[in-house]
Amino acid sequence: MTASWQSLATQKREAILAAIPSEWRIPHPPSVEEQVDVTEYIKQFLSQEELEVTESSADQIAVKTTTGQWSAEKVTRAFCHRASLAHQLLHCLHEIFFDAAIEDAKRLDAHYAQHKSPIGPLHGVPVSLKDQFHVKGVETSMGYVGWIGTFEGKKGTGKEKVFESEMVRELRNAGAVLYCKTSVPHTLMTGETVNNIIGYTLNPKNRHLTSGGSSGGEGALIGIRGSPLGFGTDIGGSIRIPAAFNGLYGLRPSTGRLPYEGMANSMDGQNSILSVVGPLAKSAASLRLATKALLLQKPWLHDPLVHEVPWREDQHEEMLRLTTSDEKLCFGLIATDGIVNPTPPVRRATNLVAEALRSAGHTVIPWNSPSHKPILDTGFKSWVFDGGKDVCSAFALSGEPMADQVSFYSSDLKEATGSEIAATNVELRRLKKEYMDFWNSTVDATGTGRPVDAVICPLAPWPAAREGKYKYYGYSTWVNALDYTSVVVPVTNVDKSVDVKEEGYTPIDEADKGVQDDYDPEIYDGAHVSVQIVGRKLQEEKMLAVAEYVGGLIGK
Repeated sequence: MTASWQSLATQKREAILAAIPSEWRIPHPPSVEEQVDVTEYIKQFLSQEELEVTESSADQIAVKTTTGQWSAEKVTRAFCHRASLAHQLLHCLHEIFFDAAIEDAKRLDAHYAQHKSPIGPLHGVPVSLKDQFHVKGVETSMGYVGWIGTFEGKKGTGKEKVFESEMVRELRNAGAVLYCKTSVPHTLMTGETVNNIIGYTLNPKNRHLTSGGSSGGEGALIGIRGSPLGFGTDIGGSIRIPAAFNGLYGLRPSTGRLPYEGMANSMDGQNSILSVVGPLAKSAASLRLATKALLLQKPWLHDPLVHEVPWREDQHEEMLRLTTSDEKLCFGLIATDGIVNPTPPVRRATNLVAEALRSAGHTVIPWNSPSHKPILDTGFKSWVFDGGKDVCSAFALSGEPMADQVSFYSSDLKEATGSEIAATNVELRRLKKEYMDFWNSTVDATGTGRPVDAVICPLAPWPAAREGKYKYYGYSTWVNALDYTSVVVPVTNVDKSVDVKEEGYTPIDEADKGVQDDYDPEIYDGAHVSVQIVGRKLQEEKMLAVAEYVGGLIGK
């Protein structure tokens, strides 16, 4: 008799909990109403040594593990403990392989003891992975009940026992310790993380809110310091949304900069707007460490879609120089895209960054670009080219229902023809050229002799969405459609006494009204508020430098 999807999901959910050592169980986890913010609550279950380790950023940890000051095993055990606590409070893990991680950490320590040198720049740094990465001996469900006990829905292949994604191999070569995989929404196509296996992933700073998606488990885990560094993917904001909602830095690189080879995915083969891999962490320096460590592995030799572009230290240093020299920088400012307005705390955060830059002597000018609406409308078509066949076939494996957040795939979608896909690609190319020409034209307004160096922009209209209410993706997806580089920077927190609703607000339309109506200062109080800093294509070094500078400027 075939097991029901409910029983399969229950078995998997219980297996995840069973992988947590009994001494790390929280006897009576508080309800959301009892403990809205669990970022401080979690600390009572950790020793002082564990707190010292887990409150450190990845770049700080690397300094100590690569010099033998901290053992990889000590660091790994501390993060395994904190990740276990995080899952019980937030539902953020899909896979736990702590025993394998501790054995890997012991081997790293033995190597250091023998050679008095690290294996690589990430030696002994625990790294969490979104559940799209294949790790040998570890299942990849990607939130689908029908993928449980299979390799991407296919039974009997045995590949899950031996196969690893290219980036997993490179992380191991750099000395990283892999110990868990994090939750995703089934389909990967929503800014909230929900599936029928672990339920809904919560935001650790404010559990009334979402942790974001689709790398929502990464955002929640790193946000509560259950991981110092993690990797997610982004096709419409899926790295940047969780980074922003959880007060983290997150890098969305341009396509072809970091390896995607061997990853599980939705709608594989849709090449009009590609998903990209990127890091999330509590500091911009950690993102830089991770990106440099991967590029040292020469991924272009192992992934045919990666450009042969090593880390360009000169570009990073030049951008840092411009932040402090008399030449200064010029930023474009998107206060609103004119389609949906940001809510009060997001407006305040954007203005805080702009004013801090002006006070430091930089120029900030309005970003009067071509309308983003044609970019968004054209880009969205790529998400449904196959008429929903890929994701619907994954649901059909078990008969499980799809969450309301992705229910647009259950509607009567029409599969695009080859001619329609070609026409969409032509239009995307035209829109990229139009935007490129506009960006070039800003040289006449900057006063620097260069076009605008970077654009400050909201990442979403709210600090974080409430459950079931993520309805507008325009602030994130324009970056994907144009294939620009973007880094999220945390700025502030919602203050209900300051970020009040605007009296007499006149909405642009019903979509804007819905977003503004969803904002409630009482519910949002304390939530993280972030912005994104957008650069042109393949400007990872420059944007990481700007993000690090801006973070320091605003005290984050």
